[in-house]
Amino acid sequence: MPVRLPSVEQLAGIARSFGLSLSGDDLASFRDLMRGPIASCARLDALVEPKLPVKYARAPGYRPSAEENPYNAWYWKTDIPGAASGLLAGKKVAIKDNICVAGVPMMNGSQLLEGYVPEIDATVVSRILDAGGTIAGKAACEDLCFSGASHTCATGPIRNPHNVKHSAGGSSGGSAAAVAAGDVPMALGGDQGGSIRTPSSWCGIYGLKPTWGLVPTTGSMPISYSVDHCGPMGASTEDVARLLAVIAGHDGHDPRTQLARTDDYMGALGQGIAGLRVGVLKQGFGHPESDPEVDRMVRAAIDSLAGAGATICEVSVPMHYDGPHIWSGIILEGAAEMMLKGYGVGNNVAAYYPLSMQEAFARGMASRINDASETVKLVLLLGEYLHRHYHNRYHSKAQNLRVLLRDAYAQALGDVDILAMPTIPFTATLIPDADCPRDTYVDRALNMQANTCPFDVSGNPAFTLPCGRKHGLPVGLMLVGRHFEESRLIAAAAAFEAIGRRGER
Repeated sequence: MPVRLPSVEQLAGIARSFGLSLSGDDLASFRDLMRGPIASCARLDALVEPKLPVKYARAPGYRPSAEENPYNAWYWKTDIPGAASGLLAGKKVAIKDNICVAGVPMMNGSQLLEGYVPEIDATVVSRILDAGGTIAGKAACEDLCFSGASHTCATGPIRNPHNVKHSAGGSSGGSAAAVAAGDVPMALGGDQGGSIRTPSSWCGIYGLKPTWGLVPTTGSMPISYSVDHCGPMGASTEDVARLLAVIAGHDGHDPRTQLARTDDYMGALGQGIAGLRVGVLKQGFGHPESDPEVDRMVRAAIDSLAGAGATICEVSVPMHYDGPHIWSGIILEGAAEMMLKGYGVGNNVAAYYPLSMQEAFARGMASRINDASETVKLVLLLGEYLHRHYHNRYHSKAQNLRVLLRDAYAQALGDVDILAMPTIPFTATLIPDADCPRDTYVDRALNMQANTCPFDVSGNPAFTLPCGRKHGLPVGLMLVGRHFEESRLIAAAAAFEAIGRRGER
């Protein structure tokens, strides 16, 4: 729609909202001063913006039936083949539904975006297709990705293939469930507080949150710029390494990737771990909500690495306990400003902005905000309260404290090569009833992130791998490394996976 000069009445309303005292003459004067900038907006409407490329032909796909989708893992099914050869040739990949695939509906788990069909391929999607992968569909996810469990998705709860009464984890629950069910060998997930690692841990698959800035998020719907990550999930360490090798690296549209350092992730699979120093993070165990049996299984898994040549010791990072508080300060206002008030894209970042997604989400915010999940409403209300009444103080202080948290982990990783701990302190929780109290709904969505969210703040790579089961539900071991040392984590995970295969013989 063409931009118009504001009316005096519109300017008066804006002035009142900021406490500005302006006379009618003042308002008319400011209105006249706006003619030049408004003319610039009109010129912008006439200019043609660049679009992310769409290189491969595709049909739009279809919404799968309940019979075809028993875990509600899929939002949309497709069959989009890429190049004839490449590292992913013959591999099917699920794409989390906060990532654009041209011509394929995208909902991001939310009724606020229902009906949107992007016209672009996200950078990671193009890279998968260029490497010979086939896009098998869009994996269902939580409402705007703001839940660590799997009951806030607008299309219904995503169910754990190991026990359908239990959560698949979130927000990348559909990606994890699709891999765990054997539908695909690998999937893309997103992680702002643990959303790759939580569902990977609870569904018993492998999931890697890369170093912040290693994998571009161009063409994805964010939550908060400084904690947004995109990464691989797979049925094996090799699947994760293969997908990471394809999607990692600098992207001119995403300034976070300017410092990205890639490595030979496939080569890391056979490196072994002789001499690897593994630090058991003291503060990763024994949380008030921790299951002692989960702690025991994870410690036993870590100890088994000694048989492959690693040395094991305990390390302490007391500030790990403050990680969730720092994360809360960053993400509450960050998400309210960027994801909600910023119409899914925010501003002031020199990046690519999917305008069609922004406009579709703005319409949803204006017409369907009451259809948002309780977690999204909580973030909007609390984030805006902190913004209006405390002037971004807590977001700013948390961003400043981020440096101390990052340095605390760096100091520990100066003495050891990787840190190890439980991914989630307990196994997958029951999916709450649809009519459960709001406090149960929200608590069940956000109660599991004590060990995961600090590393979204620090930006360290973190890899979860299955290490056992309790009552049939998987337990995850999380390995954390130095920035851009994903290869070391892959080598350790491959060694642990090999130990497990020997034990099964």
